[in-house]
Amino acid sequence: MENQESQHKRRVRYKGTHPRTYKEKYKELQPEKYADTVQKVIQKGSTPAGMHISIMVPEILDFLQIKPGQTGLDATLGYGGHTSHMLKCLEGQGHLYALDVDPIEIKKTEQRLADMGFGPEILTICQMNFADMDQLLEKTDGFDFVLADLGVSSMQIDNPERGFSFKHEGPLDLRLNPAKGESAASRLRSMTREEIQGMLAENSDEPYALEISRAIISRYRKGRRIDTTTDLKETIEQALSALPATIQKDIVKKSCQRTFQALRIDVNSEFEVLETFLEKLPRMLKSGGRAAILTFHSGEDRLVKKSFKQLCREGIYQDAAQDVIRPSAEECRVNGRAHSTKMRWAIKA
Repeated sequence: MENQESQHKRRVRYKGTHPRTYKEKYKELQPEKYADTVQKVIQKGSTPAGMHISIMVPEILDFLQIKPGQTGLDATLGYGGHTSHMLKCLEGQGHLYALDVDPIEIKKTEQRLADMGFGPEILTICQMNFADMDQLLEKTDGFDFVLADLGVSSMQIDNPERGFSFKHEGPLDLRLNPAKGESAASRLRSMTREEIQGMLAENSDEPYALEISRAIISRYRKGRRIDTTTDLKETIEQALSALPATIQKDIVKKSCQRTFQALRIDVNSEFEVLETFLEKLPRMLKSGGRAAILTFHSGEDRLVKKSFKQLCREGIYQDAAQDVIRPSAEECRVNGRAHSTKMRWAIKA
């Protein structure tokens, strides 16, 4: 009896009527147990902690035209929302492969999908960067459909321990796979002012790249480190402190968003990975195979647009989207993280 009592863990207590920190949101972190609470959060236009709401599901399925018996690839598994919808379209016939580099979330998603009835007979999940997807040609002769959602999952953004957001205190990490590569804090320390400015301008079109890069280097020269998300946020606030008070708060927020985005892209070599994926994609598609890609900022969209347009001219794709497809106004109202989404598609010749 005493042993059982010692193992019992009380839920996290919080001040006030609503939980504020990630760990306090124990109901949102257990959607299977507190479905009503989760639904209320979604109806308010927010994403529950630890969850990810799939974007543009109807538009994706309408284009991919998945049929039972086909073979497909979800190049970015994430929370598994898109994956589950594509699996339902297969109706138990065919096979879906799904990739993700995140060793933390991939296990949770695999279990979540297994609980929904999607086991290894129809679903193969691999911890793999989608730039290495050609390794799957050992298992299959190609795909009838491919989806790549290039957005960072809400589970990563919301968890302070991952360091993806300036809104939460945590280590400045930003790695999609925390076990590999260099953290954002380490990467930033190794860069010159010119390199930081260039990164901010190229990866996120940051208009205050010069001011922010100067403030970062100035902080280092004073012997102060930038090891946490709050450290970087404070440095950006200092860099923009001369702006008029009436506009300063809004500009600081947007510059924080762009700076964290630029660092994440750099740390994970996201542009290089995307270019490799786009180069290999035609080889992975069967004749008539369909590919849909969701992008979330201009740099990604430019790379996808350029690749699809070029390969269409070369006759490798028989058709590709001339214009981007965007989520509906209703979807953006329910899911604020859908606002910047753009979908482009291509069909293999």
